Amino acid sequence: MGFLPPSTNDQYRGARSAVWVLGLFTAGTLIPGLIHSFLPDGGAVVIARLDMGNRPQLVRGLFAWEGATQIALGLAMLAVVVRYRTLTPLFLALVIVERGLMALQGWVLLPPADGHHPPQHYASPLTAALAAIFLALSLRERRDPA
Repeated sequence: MGFLPPSTNDQYRGARSAVWVLGLFTAGTLIPGLIHSFLPDGGAVVIARLDMGNRPQLVRGLFAWEGATQIALGLAMLAVVVRYRTLTPLFLALVIVERGLMALQGWVLLPPADGHHPPQHYASPLTAALAAIFLALSLRERRDPA
């Protein structure tokens, strides 16, 4: 057995659009992961416009940590889009959980004291809603499985 098991793409019967949307979410996970991991400020200042205060190393470290998890998740998502499309519903459900929690934390549980919301606070509720729509489509068997 090789590093990866055989592809399951021929067994996927859900909407093709759900796989495409998961592909967009994959880019939306990998790109920020790379930014958080490799930009000098992790995107905290140049993108999120956050004040790193007197603990810039701490903020940078947290952004890099998040970037590492985003890269790992993004690579798993990429494997689903390219080789294991039968896992599309599972990964769309994971996007709902991740982005739903991000929205809950950013807007309800831990809103910024200064009222400034970074871009991800706006994107997370929208992404969770879109993922829910395409999860439903991924679970419906299409008429033409070709």
